[in-house]
Amino acid sequence: MKNDHSQDRAVEQQRTLALAFKRAELSVEDLWLRYFGVGGESGFIDIDAYLHGLADLPPLERDTLALAVNERLDELTWAHRAGFSRQIRDSVPRSAPFAALVRLLEDTELAPPDRLPAAVAAAATALGVRIGVYLVDYGQRCLHLVPEAPPGLPASRRATLEVDTTLAGRAFRQIQILPSEAPGRPRLWVPLLDGAERLGVLDVEVAEVDDLYDPGLRVQCRWLSMLLGHMVTLLSQYGDELDRVRLRTRRTVAAELVWSLLPPLTAGVDSFVVTGVVEPRDSVSGDAFDYALSETTASLMVLDAIGHDLRSGLIAAAALSAYRSARHAGHGLSEQARMIGETISGHFGDATFATAVLVELDLTTGRLRYINAGHPRPLVMRAGKIVKPLTAGRCLPLGLGLGDLQVGEETLEPEDWLVLYTDGITEARDHTGEFFGEPRLLDFLRREAASGNPPPETARRLTKAVLHHQNGTLQDDATVLLARWTRPSDVTP
Repeated sequence: MKNDHSQDRAVEQQRTLALAFKRAELSVEDLWLRYFGVGGESGFIDIDAYLHGLADLPPLERDTLALAVNERLDELTWAHRAGFSRQIRDSVPRSAPFAALVRLLEDTELAPPDRLPAAVAAAATALGVRIGVYLVDYGQRCLHLVPEAPPGLPASRRATLEVDTTLAGRAFRQIQILPSEAPGRPRLWVPLLDGAERLGVLDVEVAEVDDLYDPGLRVQCRWLSMLLGHMVTLLSQYGDELDRVRLRTRRTVAAELVWSLLPPLTAGVDSFVVTGVVEPRDSVSGDAFDYALSETTASLMVLDAIGHDLRSGLIAAAALSAYRSARHAGHGLSEQARMIGETISGHFGDATFATAVLVELDLTTGRLRYINAGHPRPLVMRAGKIVKPLTAGRCLPLGLGLGDLQVGEETLEPEDWLVLYTDGITEARDHTGEFFGEPRLLDFLRREAASGNPPPETARRLTKAVLHHQNGTLQDDATVLLARWTRPSDVTP
C-alpha cells in the first residue's frame, strides 16, 4: 500500500512539474542550468526526458527540479503583485519552519525546565515530524531521553543510548546529521548544540524514508536544534530537571563549586575552537579552566590548585574570579598572574598555590603569548605532529610570588593545535604504577589528528583513554583544554 502511495505521488509530481515548466517560460536548457545551480545532479538529457514523461528521476532530484522551477515562477508572478502603502508584516508565521521556531520560543518564554519536552513536541508538530530530545550526561558516555520515562514511550525510542556504540552516539561524536532506515519509523539523528557545545541529539521521526534525504527538512531540523540548544542552556539555569538527566552520579561539594564556575565546555568564534574536559566529573576539586573569545583575541587559562578537597575548590574558585576580574579590567598576562597570585596568598596563606598556564592568542596574526606558572608545558601540534613544547615564560606557581617574570612568545599557523593540560593527565598510573606519561599523550594526539575527529570529541576521547589507563578511577583531577583554528563545518552539522 505504501509503495502504491509513493508511486501515485511520483506520478502527480511529474504532472505538476511538467505543467509548471510550461508556465515558467524557460527552455529545457535554461531550467537545467537553474536546477544544476541549486545542487541538481542529473544530466540535461535525463531532465528533458522526465519533463516529457519518458523517464523518472530519484525523489531528491525531482524535488530539486521543483525548487528550480518554483523559483522561476516566483520571479514571474512577484512583479504582478499589487503594492501596499507600507510594508505589511505577518503577525502569524506562515511557513512551517518559522512556525516551529516561534512556537518553541513562545512555549518556553515563562516555562520551567521540565516543560521543555512538551514545547519541543508542539514545535515538532508544526514542522510535521515527531521529536525526542536526548541529553548527554556530564561524563559524555550515554545519551538520555528527556523526560527519562515519559508516558507512552514508543517501542522504537529507547530511554538511554550509548555514545560509543549507537548511530545516535555517532551523530553526537561526529557532529553530523545521520539518517536511520532501520525497521520501524524512519528517523534523523540531529546533533543538539548550543553554539559549538555538544548537548545531545534530537531523534526526528519522519513519515517516509524519502524524507530522510530531503535537504530542506535537514536544514529546518538544524535551525530547530540551534534554537533548542540555546533553550536547554537557558532553562538549565532556572531549575534542576534537565541537570538531573545529565548528572548520573552525585557531585561532591567541591565539584559543585568548580562546575558552577566553568564556562561552556566548547565554544567557537568563526574558525577558532576551544574545548575542555574536567575529570573526575563528580569529584573534581582543584582543576579548572577558563577562556574568553573576541573577534581578535582568545584568552585561555588552565589551573591546578594544591590539594584534593573543598579547600582546593575554594582556591580554584578564587583564582578563576581573580583571573576574570583582571581580564575584565583589561589587564595583560603579567597583571593577570599577579592578581591571581595575590588573591591566593592573601586569602589562603603563603604556603598555598596553584599551577597555571595563561595564554593570549591574536586570532588575526597567530601571535601567541603565554605564562607558565609551574605547570606542565603546553604543546603545539602542527600537521599531525608535535612541533614543540612551549618552554619559555616560566615562573613560580601562583601564590608563591612571581619572581623574574618573562612572557613567552610563539607563532601559530592555521590548523595548529594548542594543548593545555594538568598533571592528572600524564601522571595517571595503571595497576603496575606506570604513568600515562607525555609520550603516550603525544602518540594519542598524533592519532587523533589523523582521525579528523572534531576538537570536543578529541578531548572526550583523551579523558576516556586516561580513565581506561587508570582502570576507570582517577587518583587526581585530570583536565585538558584544546584550542585550534579549524573549519566551521568541523563543529556544526
